Amino acid sequence: MADRVAVEVVCATPERQVLRRVSLPVGSTAIQAVEQSGILQELPELAFDPSLLGVFSRRVAADELLKDGDRVEIYRPLTIDPKDARRRRAK
Repeated sequence: MADRVAVEVVCATPERQVLRRVSLPVGSTAIQAVEQSGILQELPELAFDPSLLGVFSRRVAADELLKDGDRVEIYRPLTIDPKDARRRRAK
């Protein structure tokens, strides 16, 4: 049985996308993967909220245990409510 899991951590800003592959001990969490990836240091302008994490487009808690091959996604807060944006386009 493997004692490590390999995961990807991804984040996208309007200007660029960042993807990092990290290897972590089995039993590691989503927040540990984010911290290990170094993305937060690379994107200091990112308003990081640990409650805005996902694995393959499914929202997860920061303490979600990861499996080998998971992709941890760091989400950004919405800049405009999607309903408001749709109303503005309809006008």
